[in-house]
Amino acid sequence: MTKTISIRETVVQAITSLAANKLRSALTILGVAVGVFSIIAVMTALDAVDRSITSGLSSLGANTFQIQKNPATVFGGGHQRNLYANRKDITWKQAQLFRKYMGAEARNIGFIISSQAARASQANETTNPDVTLTGGDESFAAANGFDITSGRNLNGNDLLYASDTTILGRDVADKLFRQGQNPIGKKIRVNGKNYTIVGVFSKKGEAFGQSQDNFVLIPITRYLEEVNEESSIAITVEALSQNTYRKTIDRAAGAMRLSRGLTVRMPNDFEISTNESLVESFRDIQKIVGTGAFIISFMALLTAGVGIMNIMLVSVTERTREIGIRMSIGAPRQTILQQFLLEALFLSLGGGLIGIVAGAGAGNLVAIEFNLPVIFPWVWIIVSLVVCSAIGVSFGIFPAWKASRLDPVSALHASH
Repeated sequence: MTKTISIRETVVQAITSLAANKLRSALTILGVAVGVFSIIAVMTALDAVDRSITSGLSSLGANTFQIQKNPATVFGGGHQRNLYANRKDITWKQAQLFRKYMGAEARNIGFIISSQAARASQANETTNPDVTLTGGDESFAAANGFDITSGRNLNGNDLLYASDTTILGRDVADKLFRQGQNPIGKKIRVNGKNYTIVGVFSKKGEAFGQSQDNFVLIPITRYLEEVNEESSIAITVEALSQNTYRKTIDRAAGAMRLSRGLTVRMPNDFEISTNESLVESFRDIQKIVGTGAFIISFMALLTAGVGIMNIMLVSVTERTREIGIRMSIGAPRQTILQQFLLEALFLSLGGGLIGIVAGAGAGNLVAIEFNLPVIFPWVWIIVSLVVCSAIGVSFGIFPAWKASRLDPVSALHASH
């Protein structure tokens, strides 16, 4: 019981001493909070993106991969970027040759080409200029995991005659037509061109924090005729099954090389993206950003730790008489050590808790802004608390030891 009371009194005394120097304590706590805030905020945002990517892997469809001119993300210097920039576009002719060479090795092969910042309008309704105008073929829906909720799919005649038909993504349909209104057969205008609606896709939701339903699909042949910009065709391939997935990727690489006219000694001038490769690309970005945040946080916490030590040494000097009096009336050295160590620990943990709350809040605000899931980063919170505790103990142990080793008589003399 005596031991319990002693520990309780030591804690109270530590808190009282910190409260007596509010400004000094607040500034020290702020230093720790800044370091913890930076790592928690960054890792919360990155974890939210990571969870969104994991849940959005179906964006390519099951057993599906995509062939593009350039990779989804580019790392490296200017030389590597120039290498990708100098690659030739995947043309309509090459895409058709690819389908021919693949034969029956794939369940679906879809062609996609798109441009953003389009505006769609119908009667008095107009969308924001952020609609994606997509050119595709009859395999677009199946290869990309879309279902048609009303109307029909694109067909061979639409491709052959480059018809003015279109299928609307759910977001566009909801914006241009009131609930219960049938859009099939109606006309819309996209970037000054008229199209007749033949179908509407069911809602697919978000992937990577972005809507997958804010687009209009037109025949790719029509797109190539009307859109005056150079862009490369992306090819989406759905394997026959999961068992043949890797084999289909290998076959697709060979078919693409033939379509592009590459010789045996020439490297691939295209990229094959799978769900796994997309995640790996993000993981690379996550490692770089996370490492940067960790280094910044470490330097901030190290500086804060030095600040804690400095504050505690000043406190020992200022409270020499107090320490001498307490020792002269029987306070054991261990109690003095515990009190000063607890003060350092409270400073560090106080800053850590403030940094955790502020960092998690800031990280989730970023997540909400980009329509990402809200998360509570328990792992990083625990790590931060452990690190803060270690900093408090590590940088507080010397001042606490120095206070506990003071000679009572000398302490009382030094105070006069």
